[in-house]
Amino acid sequence: MNLMPAIVQVVAGKDFTVYAYCNDGAVRLIDVKPLIKKGGVFSKISDYDFFCESLTVMNDTVAWDIAGNRDSTMCIDLDPFVIFETAKIVDDPLIVNETA
Repeated sequence: MNLMPAIVQVVAGKDFTVYAYCNDGAVRLIDVKPLIKKGGVFSKISDYDFFCESLTVMNDTVAWDIAGNRDSTMCIDLDPFVIFETAKIVDDPLIVNETA
C-alpha cells in the first residue's frame, strides 16, 4: 500500500522557509523565496510577518490562510507530491541537540 503524501504540521523558518512535517515521518525544508519572486498569488505572502502568521496546514499540505477564516478554498497551498519529491529532508528544528 502506497502512502499518499500529506503534511501534518508546519513551522516557519528563517528567510521565508517552511519546515514541513510529513506523514512519512520526515521533516522537509521548503524555500518559498523563488515562488514569492515569481509574484502572482504568492506575492500575498511576501510580508514575512504575514507569511509566518498565516502559515498553516490545509488540504493536507503547506498552506497560507489568506482570508483568515480557515476556508480551504481561500488559501494558497503547495502540492504535497512536489514537496515529497523535491524538498530536502532535514533534522527536526524543534528537537534540541543535547550532545555534551
